[in-house]
Amino acid sequence: MATRPVAKAKTRSRKGGSAVPLDDLDRTLLNLMQGSFPIAPKPFAAVADAAGIPESEVLTRVEHLIKERIIRQVTPIFDTRALGFSSMLVAAKVDPENPHRAAKVINSHPGVTHNYLRDHEFNMWFTIATTPDSKLGLQGTLDVLSAEAGAESIRQLPTLNLFKIRMDLEMQGGTEALATPQAEAVKPIAVNVVEFDDLDVAVIRALQGDMPIVSEPYAPAAAEVGISQADFLTHLEGMKERGILRRVAAILFHRRAGFSANGMGVWKVPEDKILEIGGRMASYRGISHCYERPTYADWPYALFTMAHGRSKEECDAILEAIAEDTGIQERSVLYSSTEFKKIRMQYFTGEFEQWESEHSNG
Repeated sequence: MATRPVAKAKTRSRKGGSAVPLDDLDRTLLNLMQGSFPIAPKPFAAVADAAGIPESEVLTRVEHLIKERIIRQVTPIFDTRALGFSSMLVAAKVDPENPHRAAKVINSHPGVTHNYLRDHEFNMWFTIATTPDSKLGLQGTLDVLSAEAGAESIRQLPTLNLFKIRMDLEMQGGTEALATPQAEAVKPIAVNVVEFDDLDVAVIRALQGDMPIVSEPYAPAAAEVGISQADFLTHLEGMKERGILRRVAAILFHRRAGFSANGMGVWKVPEDKILEIGGRMASYRGISHCYERPTYADWPYALFTMAHGRSKEECDAILEAIAEDTGIQERSVLYSSTEFKKIRMQYFTGEFEQWESEHSNG
């Protein structure tokens, strides 16, 4: 089966990153597109009904928001771990005078989806995943990347408990909305490897990447797979129920959408309180990710929370509200200064195998 060309990841900087003026309808649409984009024959019509405007206006506005680099893409979000991939967050200590050289090496791996320069001794923070059949494996891949990037040291920070993973910027509410819990404390999210078949793989290959901004955006992928759109959508719903597909959503350029700051708040929490406190932290609207990760002798922070705000001060307000609510005061905040890479994972393309063949001695 033919596959669509895979978009190459690019190192990104702040160029063109200043916020773009948005009106109230833009903000409404961005909230809807991030959180309520349905698996349906005409999903933009459903968004239009929720916004109280014609479908044609939704399509026109979304196209404009993509052209203005406020929406990165409308895309399915598949669960890497459910597909059997090994993944983790990694903190690396690289040459602070020339971090771009190290970033170029690390970004070359197709499983690196996020890579940021942060204000810490360990200055490069990236996420990485390897395929279930990787010959190098996660450890071998990190050994290669560390050597080629000239990293002085790396710290592996795999997920021990996942409380929240939902990048969904609040476009209408202010600081109070971001710094307020939305619900009761949540329980850790169980992520299990699931069985998948050739049809699942074909659906992922056909749908991943940028979806077209047309009335029936699922139709081209269904045609590529060779099944009816109705059967395609039914299968997608099944993939969601099995945990392979998390959701379909618009992904935004944070800075262009007005969210110029992201602070990684890390917290020292008593071991017997981690599940309770982690669940409470995850309930905050301004927190997109919340994980328990390993601690080290020089790194006592077990809980990681990603706060997103329109300014550093807004991120600080979110984290301060969490501190007051939970009583956890011992924390550190690492702000990103450069975004080196941010993409969605591309699955079953052959890129992982190609990278390993070029970087393996075996």
